[in-house]
Amino acid sequence: MERRLAAVLAADVAGYSRLMGRDEERTLAQLKTLRKTLVDPAIATHRGRIVKTTGDGLLVEFASAVDAARCAAGIQREMAGRNGSVPSELRIEFRIGIHVGDIIIDDDDIFGDGVNIAARLEGIAEPGGVCISDDAYRQIRGKIDVAFENIGKQTLKNIAEPMEAWQIRPGGEAAPAAAPVTASKAPDLTLPDKPSIVVLPFDNMSAEPGQDYLADGIVEAITAALSCIRSFFVIARSSAFTYKGRATNARDIGKELGVAYLLEGSVQKAGNRLRIIVQLIETEGGAHVWSSRFDGAIDEFFDLEDRITEQVAGALQPSIRIAEIERSRRKRPQDLGSYDYTMRALPHVWALEKEESARALELLERALAIDPDYPLALSLAGWCHAQRSVYNWADDIAVSQAKARSLAERAAEMSGDDPVILAVLGAVRTFIRNHGTARVLLERAVSLDPNAAWAWSRLGWLENYSDQPQKAIVSFERALRLSPIDPMNFNNFVGLGSAHEVAQEYDRAAAFYRRALEERPNATWIYRNLASSLSGAGRTGEARQAFAEMLRYYPDLTISKLRQAMVFSPAVLDRMAENLRKLGLPD
Repeated sequence: MERRLAAVLAADVAGYSRLMGRDEERTLAQLKTLRKTLVDPAIATHRGRIVKTTGDGLLVEFASAVDAARCAAGIQREMAGRNGSVPSELRIEFRIGIHVGDIIIDDDDIFGDGVNIAARLEGIAEPGGVCISDDAYRQIRGKIDVAFENIGKQTLKNIAEPMEAWQIRPGGEAAPAAAPVTASKAPDLTLPDKPSIVVLPFDNMSAEPGQDYLADGIVEAITAALSCIRSFFVIARSSAFTYKGRATNARDIGKELGVAYLLEGSVQKAGNRLRIIVQLIETEGGAHVWSSRFDGAIDEFFDLEDRITEQVAGALQPSIRIAEIERSRRKRPQDLGSYDYTMRALPHVWALEKEESARALELLERALAIDPDYPLALSLAGWCHAQRSVYNWADDIAVSQAKARSLAERAAEMSGDDPVILAVLGAVRTFIRNHGTARVLLERAVSLDPNAAWAWSRLGWLENYSDQPQKAIVSFERALRLSPIDPMNFNNFVGLGSAHEVAQEYDRAAAFYRRALEERPNATWIYRNLASSLSGAGRTGEARQAFAEMLRYYPDLTISKLRQAMVFSPAVLDRMAENLRKLGLPD
């Protein structure tokens, strides 16, 4: 059976039987209208999938708890407005429950504790209210502008243990993350030790009046997506929208909100066509870091909104990462902190080259000397040790694997809901052949941040190691689509080559390996795969050339060492070993 982590929303109508008994036709007509005009569009806007409906009940799956909560809060807020003039005995009021957990997929239906708990939480929700589990609350808090109320441990029907639960109060606005201030009223806010960004209201450039909702919808979706990236500090929408219609400059906004970057854009509608332009600006100097343009038809607005959100979130991660590295390089040595050393280490971490990885470890050790419990530095150091094992750089592969596991697990203990840290731990678990746990960690990472390109890439590698090359290709292509300018993309081409090698499509595998080497010539470990694939394809002359290059960098490599480092299935390793044995690699 297929399993995955998901946010599950269950909803029903409070007092449905009473309403039906009072006026069946009116109740059904009202419910149908609400579904058509409010509920279904809200679910679509927040990327939910309606699994099934049962009379007054509704079961919806979301990839993100934030999306589920925003959807639920929006529906209940709108329903409160619509019910304002309706007599209490005639009101249709929804009860909504949300939980994040493991679900089982069977055809188009879903089952499991994730579904059961959501349904039980819906049962204890107040009419017009939203009740969420503690698991959901941990993912939502700080990312949605509503008030939360802890209602303590709840005993739920057919659920073994009492569960902590929370109520969302859609009408009660939470305090904004950073309310705008002026320099005359308060000192400038200090930048946090992570990339900080505000998504400003987009300009409506349409000739037609009343089109602000298009721009606002895009901003809402992008803000929600960026809020899922735990490595970002994202200003709440309520603060960002105070700038709507105001003439300001990037430097002032950066000082008022305490952010290093702002994302701004415009939406233009002409007839049935939409054009949306987005640009990322560094607030310190007003420099443009990244920009892009999107075109589509208005009747494809929701699809276009999803595509824009996905591409913006995916492109911003490497763009901001590169900008943060440059910012750390501009700092004086005496001003460097743990975050700055970690930023300086990043390009060396992602190079996947022996000397670069060693340099990364030096910088990360400096970061950890300042802050021994800095999760990002711990996880990246673990990833560097994992590289030493899988790329045959270490004399003792087992020792490198143990160091990688220890560091990655320490990071996860302190920041277990960070997608990057989960992805690192998933990669490390992959390299010690603990594929089941690796899958849980990586699927949780992409559930927390569906735009985490590197997590999708690591899922692709896990599929390769599990003899699922077609699934691997889907994950690598998603990673490339999410982050088309990422310096790590050469490794996605290696992954695509590996998928074709697992499928014994050796000519296509060799083509992808060569593409990766063109982008990163110093990633010499790729020659292990290239030589094997060319040998498997019967291209003996080219295979011997690649084999000679491999021996330049791995003069002591043996089939035994290769098997110890690589974590493919025994059948795949047997084929690789045989292909390299033909070229003269000793056992």
